[in-house]
Amino acid sequence: MSDHDQHPLFLPAVFVGGLVFGVGLAVSRMARPEVVLDFLQFEDFGLLLVMGGAATVTAATVTLAVKSGGTAPLTGRPYGRRLKEFDSNVLLGGGVFGIGWGLSGICPGAAYASLGVGNLPILWAIAGMFAGAYLQGWLRDAVRAADATEVGA
Repeated sequence: MSDHDQHPLFLPAVFVGGLVFGVGLAVSRMARPEVVLDFLQFEDFGLLLVMGGAATVTAATVTLAVKSGGTAPLTGRPYGRRLKEFDSNVLLGGGVFGIGWGLSGICPGAAYASLGVGNLPILWAIAGMFAGAYLQGWLRDAVRAADATEVGA
């Protein structure tokens, strides 16, 4: 099933997933930058419990889905793991993400949920995330173009 002929319930299912995610972040108070900053300063370990619980549920669900040998009901694609190399991009990206997380006190998913709890100044962090992602894409394309020019020369 291609992206153009996906199941009509695919996007509503994505919306419901986001809704559940946002409610979970708001209820657990993880959509509040001060809670995240308290965690990063080793003053409150609630975020560790929330992340650990979420990772446990996700790991169990994905493991069961992969072992079932079935296909996803809305995409028709087989369940499987996406393997990614542990390379310098992962290390660099993780480091930069950590710096941004520490400076803003919020991660991307929680930033959007934070808007829902009335934290309008978080729009600055969201704008920074978009600008940073755009800058990274622009730099990646510039490096690829320079590499292609050197190879062709």
